[in-house]
Amino acid sequence: MKFYAKTLNSIPNLLLCLSLIISLFLFQSHANSSQYTTSIGVIIDVTSETGKQQKTAMQIAARSFNNYSNNQIIVLFFRDSGRNPSQAASAAEELITKEKVKVIIGLETWQEAALVADLGAKFQVPIISFSAPPLVPSSLVQLRWPFLIQMSQNLSAQMNFIADMIHAFNSEKVIVIYEDNPYSSDSGMLSLLSDALEKLNLQIENLLVLPPFTSLSDPKGFVLDELLKLLPLKSRVFVVLQASLPMVNHLFREAKKIGLLEKEASWIITEEITNMLDYVDKSVLSSMEGVLGIKTNYSTNSSAYTHLQEKFQAENTEKVEFKPISNVLLAYDSITIVTKALEKMNTNSSSSKILLEKMLSSNFNGLIGDIRFKERQLYYTPMLRVIKVVGNDKKDIELDFWTPKLKFARSLREKTSDGTKEESLNDCVPKKWKIPNDTNPLQVAIPMNPAYDTFVKVSQNQNATGFCIELFQEVREILRYPYSDLPYNFTPFTESFDDILRKVQDETYDAIVGDVTILASRARNVSFTQPYTESSLSLILPAETDDSAWLFMKPFSLVMWIATIGILIYTMITIWFLEHHLNPEFGGPLKTQISTTLWFAFSSLFFAQREKINSNTARVVVGVWLFLVFVLTSSYTANLSSLLTVQKLRSDRDIDWLKQKNLSVGCFNTSSFVKDYLVNVYNFPRHQVVDVEDEDEILDKFKSKNISALFVESPYEKVFMNKNCKDYTATTAAYKFGGMGFVFQKDAPLAKDFSEAILTLAENGKLKALEDRWLTPSNKCSNNSPSSEETESLTFDKFWGLYVICAATSTICLLVALLKKCLHKDNHYEEADQHPQGSVISESDDDNNNNDSQRVIRVGTGLNIENLMSLNKSATFGVRRRNSPKLESISISDERSDLPRSRSAAMP
Repeated sequence: MKFYAKTLNSIPNLLLCLSLIISLFLFQSHANSSQYTTSIGVIIDVTSETGKQQKTAMQIAARSFNNYSNNQIIVLFFRDSGRNPSQAASAAEELITKEKVKVIIGLETWQEAALVADLGAKFQVPIISFSAPPLVPSSLVQLRWPFLIQMSQNLSAQMNFIADMIHAFNSEKVIVIYEDNPYSSDSGMLSLLSDALEKLNLQIENLLVLPPFTSLSDPKGFVLDELLKLLPLKSRVFVVLQASLPMVNHLFREAKKIGLLEKEASWIITEEITNMLDYVDKSVLSSMEGVLGIKTNYSTNSSAYTHLQEKFQAENTEKVEFKPISNVLLAYDSITIVTKALEKMNTNSSSSKILLEKMLSSNFNGLIGDIRFKERQLYYTPMLRVIKVVGNDKKDIELDFWTPKLKFARSLREKTSDGTKEESLNDCVPKKWKIPNDTNPLQVAIPMNPAYDTFVKVSQNQNATGFCIELFQEVREILRYPYSDLPYNFTPFTESFDDILRKVQDETYDAIVGDVTILASRARNVSFTQPYTESSLSLILPAETDDSAWLFMKPFSLVMWIATIGILIYTMITIWFLEHHLNPEFGGPLKTQISTTLWFAFSSLFFAQREKINSNTARVVVGVWLFLVFVLTSSYTANLSSLLTVQKLRSDRDIDWLKQKNLSVGCFNTSSFVKDYLVNVYNFPRHQVVDVEDEDEILDKFKSKNISALFVESPYEKVFMNKNCKDYTATTAAYKFGGMGFVFQKDAPLAKDFSEAILTLAENGKLKALEDRWLTPSNKCSNNSPSSEETESLTFDKFWGLYVICAATSTICLLVALLKKCLHKDNHYEEADQHPQGSVISESDDDNNNNDSQRVIRVGTGLNIENLMSLNKSATFGVRRRNSPKLESISISDERSDLPRSRSAAMP
């Protein structure tokens, strides 16, 4: 009853709540009916990173308007264009016919905009396009597409900006690269760039058109092949007009590999590609260091920008800091254009023409700058920034500003991240390099009088020959394709290398091919290739042998001899202890035992020992000892052979010996740095260093004792010893130079290409073949060639393991023998209590009582059967069988030859 009473009492309360809810719903419906809803269609590439940011920016702009508007609401309908004009047109028709949109925004390519603008004209729907026709006159656009509003960036300004940058580089030609895309406006950009360059008397030297990335089965290989074709070209300024993100990754990665991104080259990318830097692979970003990009300058101090940044950051928490690009700001401002037009319109009016007029008259200060239209085109004076890509988290630094009227504001500079060095656009100017061709061949200087004509030989009416000339021709063969056969002219010179290097520095010559040593002081002013041969300081002396009477002792060091004698004595003692009481060959008087043991040990060194070993433990010791002897004798023989057959420097003849004796030394007059090194580092008196010109003069001065030694670089030492290995010997001094290489102008691209070619020749074996042909000593000197280092004595460090094993084996066997002796001695004392000293006991197996040959005889302490037989010709012994208390007598006489002596054993 209580339940029903409560239910009846709660009915009025439920009715009251229900009436309140219905009232609120009706109030909200009335409020909503007073607001006017406008549908807006958006057609963009929503799968791209830029499209995702544009979508977010538009949604933020729409929510901001809906939150403060009293009678207007906008609803956004997004469709994916896929950067396909037909797909964009299909999406636009669906938005117009089904969603009844009043405005369509987006369309990032002109092909998309043109098709959708046709639908806009047909259905009288305003179209706000993010792209514009580069070459179509504005009057024709207005006539053909009356409902089209072009809200795009000023491409003409960007192309003029790029032309001014190239002009600032003082470059006459440029290489243009773009990815072909039938749905993009790159062809129009190319025309605009050509016009801008023509105004400044500049021209496009080469146009590299890359097919769409999605159409390439091997994009890496294709891009590399295409970039290799650019190497022979003169220009080192590259402009990338259009490329997708995957193509950008491959393009700059491969360009870095082949050296097109070095300091001598400048790369310029458009704003569209600059906006991709946040999404480029980090490895590629590091390769792009130094690339110049374009960015639109805009203010970041407005409240609308701060609001957009905060909202965007809240919706994209994974990003550390959001910095919207110009395309995102244009998308935000496009929504603002529509909302400001709606505010000006009468809510009862739905005329699309009025909406179009209101949008075109909506002049306001947007995020991208001042928004105003002229001839239905966004009309504003852009301020562009030139940025430089850096390989760190900052990604880029700002170098300069540019406007169409004022050009570059050179006073505006930005410090790098460490704040210590200022950079400007002038710091990025590439150096112009001469690319060899038939009319302008490479000017190569070659030495007329080298130290050895083995390297370069110049004869009248004959082509130059030698190791360096053949190496140059091999490198030229490798670079024939990228450098169009690499035409050249050889010019002999008679000056010193330092003088001719200065002529390369002042661009009189392009390169030097010869035996030029790489030095730090030279590398500051010119560029060297990869060394084609090593270069160290070698000392040449007349050959003298070390004819010491004690030469036979040198194969082993003193410690080695002591260790060998010690292990020999220790092994001898061990064998004597294990054998002298068992083996009659080691028996007899003490003097005889010692002499026998010594003879055994000595003869074992030659594996000529004749004494038999009876004990198993002694056999183990002898086996290990013989293995050690085998290793030692083999090593001794090999080292002694080397000492006897190899001619070498006497150990006392070195640099200190030359200085102590005040002996004169020679060096080539062309190697001034060698002479300076001898004076400044080795402290030779300057008058003690004699200049020599060629090999004949060297031999004359050696014979006349004018010089006692010769200091040359190791390649010259090889050539000298090739001819004079019988009478002279050489050793390498401690100092090493950088090697020998070809010379080019500072930072010349050819130096890097030559270096890679030399490495290729080294890897495929052709460089070694050239060295063997020109520099390596001949066969007649190969067997008697001087050793670069004296043959060393063998040391204990190399054999101590064998010595330890041998000593340990002898010690273990010795301890085992001692342990057995102690145990047998204890057993003897127990038997001595039962049998008198000297008694003889024999046992035999119970099941073989009648077989005397199987009996085992045990002799009392101090006696054995042989000793007993030595006392008498025959004897009778008491024998007790095992487990029998009776003694039986047996007789042994001389005639019993069936008792082998080896079976007798002394009691321990």
